[in-house]
Amino acid sequence: MIQKQQIENIVKKLKTRKSKNIIYSIVIFMFFSWFAYRFIAVYQENNFDVFNIIRNNTKNGTPVYVLQMEQQNGVLYEPLTVKNNRAYVSGARIDMFKPGQKIGNCKITSVSKNIDLDTGMHIIKTTGCENGLQYVEIKQNGFFVPVSAVHGNIVFVSDNEIAKPREIIVGGRDAQNVLITHGLEKGDIVILSDIKDGQKIKIAK
Repeated sequence: MIQKQQIENIVKKLKTRKSKNIIYSIVIFMFFSWFAYRFIAVYQENNFDVFNIIRNNTKNGTPVYVLQMEQQNGVLYEPLTVKNNRAYVSGARIDMFKPGQKIGNCKITSVSKNIDLDTGMHIIKTTGCENGLQYVEIKQNGFFVPVSAVHGNIVFVSDNEIAKPREIIVGGRDAQNVLITHGLEKGDIVILSDIKDGQKIKIAK
């Protein structure tokens, strides 16, 4: 009974003009607060600079790894299959091999310039080599770049932070490196990353 009386008193108070004004004021305040919050949120979203990698690369340049060219002595590793200290190679490859070249812990002792009539191949003799696939150390001088940087007879170089193709002549290669004998000069910056002609670049540190 007491609770019912209390509820009736609260209802009577809420029906007064003063209470109604307070309730209306609270509702209006909440409505305008929500409206202001949404307005500010939309404004911030419209002015938020969303990171776009394509737009960023177009504006600032695509990050790439590079290699500055220096002519140097290097080693390429040419495969050679040895059996009983003998190997057979075609005429297209024979000029790569010379007596004294190292093959791991063994070496080449002689290279035949004449074709073996029985096999149609050139005979290379070795000493101390195990049977199976070996790799001959071929010392060269020139510009060495990774295989991934060479696209046929072209590499890309940085020209004022723009990728430009450069025709080259390959003097030799192995599974990892390519020897370039013509087309590059000391100081040229060869791009190692995947890139397109005319693309703006930014050298990665």
